[in-house]
Amino acid sequence: MTELAALPVTALKGVGEAMAEKLARVGLETVQDVLFHLPLRYQDRTRVVPIGSLRPGQDAVIEGVVSGADIVMGKRRSLLVRLGDGSGVLSLRFYHFSNAQKEALKRGTHLRCYGEARPGASGLEIYHPEYRALTGDEPAPVEQTLTPIYPLTEGLTQQRLRQLCLQSLSLLGPRSLPDWLPEPLAQEHRLGPLDQAIRYLHQPPADADVEELAEGHHWAQQRLIFEELLTHQLSQQRLRESLRAQQAPPLPPARTLPARYLANLGFSPTGAQQRVGAEISYDLSQSAPMLRLVQGDVGAGKTVVAALAALQAIEAGYQVALMAPTEILAEQHYLNFQRWFEPLGIEVAWLAGKLKGKVRQAALGRIEAGAPMVVGTHALFQPEVRFARLALAIIDEQHRFGVQQRLALRQKGVDGRLCPHQLIMTATPIPRTLAMSAYADLDTSVLDELPPGRTPVNTVLVADSRRIEVIERVRAACAEGRQAYWVCTLIEESEELTCQAAQTTFEELTLALGELRVGLVHGRMKPAEKAEVMARFKQGELQLLVATTVIEVGVDVPNASLMIIENPERLGLAQLHQLRGRVGRGSTASHCVLLYHPPLSFIGRERLGIMRETNDGFVIAEKDLELRGPGEMLGTRQTGLLQFKVADLMRDAHLLPAVREAAQRLLAEWPDHVTPLLERWLRHGQQFGQV
Repeated sequence: MTELAALPVTALKGVGEAMAEKLARVGLETVQDVLFHLPLRYQDRTRVVPIGSLRPGQDAVIEGVVSGADIVMGKRRSLLVRLGDGSGVLSLRFYHFSNAQKEALKRGTHLRCYGEARPGASGLEIYHPEYRALTGDEPAPVEQTLTPIYPLTEGLTQQRLRQLCLQSLSLLGPRSLPDWLPEPLAQEHRLGPLDQAIRYLHQPPADADVEELAEGHHWAQQRLIFEELLTHQLSQQRLRESLRAQQAPPLPPARTLPARYLANLGFSPTGAQQRVGAEISYDLSQSAPMLRLVQGDVGAGKTVVAALAALQAIEAGYQVALMAPTEILAEQHYLNFQRWFEPLGIEVAWLAGKLKGKVRQAALGRIEAGAPMVVGTHALFQPEVRFARLALAIIDEQHRFGVQQRLALRQKGVDGRLCPHQLIMTATPIPRTLAMSAYADLDTSVLDELPPGRTPVNTVLVADSRRIEVIERVRAACAEGRQAYWVCTLIEESEELTCQAAQTTFEELTLALGELRVGLVHGRMKPAEKAEVMARFKQGELQLLVATTVIEVGVDVPNASLMIIENPERLGLAQLHQLRGRVGRGSTASHCVLLYHPPLSFIGRERLGIMRETNDGFVIAEKDLELRGPGEMLGTRQTGLLQFKVADLMRDAHLLPAVREAAQRLLAEWPDHVTPLLERWLRHGQQFGQV
């Protein structure tokens, strides 16, 4: 019997080349793919419902006799057909109809219809129902199972997909679709047989619990959800194993440089920094590459921990590369490391996309000659960048780099043989649920302590009708020698419009606050212009900085103690938290004003309320995940990991601990089951599993 994983869709009746192309667009290339293309929801067409018992919003099959069909002239011309069954009467309304259709729906015709009952001008109405005329005395059979509604692509109808799924189901059996979940694991987690689960989900019986199916709690769904989450876990574990199997240069703990660095720093590391520093130091001394994610809330001092790791590699005679996702952030790191390392006699090289010509060649030359510390944007991934002895790669804001880019670093290691250790930092706290799933290939450390002298930011909600008061508040803060940010956001995704809004606000505030020196930063400015304005703000030459969200990460101005965020309801919680983290970096009491536009939606009020209640990034991240879902939180680059067919990370989070355990057992006891599972679920994204 042919395995369905090897049977192309063209083996199904009615699938020629053109149809196969349309199916390939939604990732359906084999009969197995068709079976795993599961319904989004179901319609109940298994029983005829009396018209008199219909409720608005209900989808139902009804039967009745036509008592009239008239063309009605309203805003749009429509055909209105009255249908009754003795228990009640409703109207069928057609905006697109032909004369032949009107003739076919004449008085006395016996019809069966399916559609959604809605309140209309003539009582309950169904717009454009599916219908057919019934003839003879025999009652026409109703559907025996719930009707599946599938995800579609252009050129594919529900009808066509249902036919293909029915054909595929006729080929389904335990031998044509092997169950790669070993019996002991299935029993331990009380999971039913795969072929039965798939058959059930394509054709739930008439008495199926539609609500349970809608909530994803049915045993057949749980069986597939478990397998899908398990496969994602396996792909991550395999990625991790293939990286850990590489050799990395072991870096002995440093004796002199970290002590000299800390002596110049002017403050002692927090307990959390010392703990995480020790975890990193131990990993670096091993010959397997470190894969560690350091999560630290805004201002928890991740960079100090990264500097200590860098010094361990440099003291051992190797190079370190630090990468950041934007030029502003990379430049900030460059200036910090220059300030810290040059007094120790350590050269810091800089490489960004904007370097051109001779300056670029000189930077590439310094890197190849062995500059110990190299800071840059993802320009560091480019093929022409050659390192002499790269032993440690530090990546800031990991969720903005794809897994692929991290893998590309391997080729940059010593002699192209030794894999660099990887230290990944993020100021976006990742809820445990997501970390267990999206970052299963990394060890995680958490900096859960703020450095001394940091003050929690006091957050207030103010309606934009009180804008003048808020402007006065800025005037007062700056008169006391403080500095302030005014952040503009726009609902349109267009950066152009956001920049215009920032420009307008800048002009308005310059006029209103004539005595203050106001600066402007937005995404359309050249990096050099942005850097110049930021530098002037940092040095205290500018008192108020009007900006778009480009200042979200990495700008450190301890004297700034007031931030105004316009239209905060348009941003995600994690982004608001990042922005707010730009103030409260000194010892003065700091404030963040969320200047919202009423009325707020229920979710909007709830989200902004959380910002007011807590400064804890992890609490905020959990709530953000709940409100927005995982794809948005991790940023698009990373969501390749999270495009699940049946699983939903929020809804199914309770399964993750069991799934992780099952993944480890499968790798240890049934390793030959791993590849078939990855191919079944992740064929279109299997780069995650194969390096």
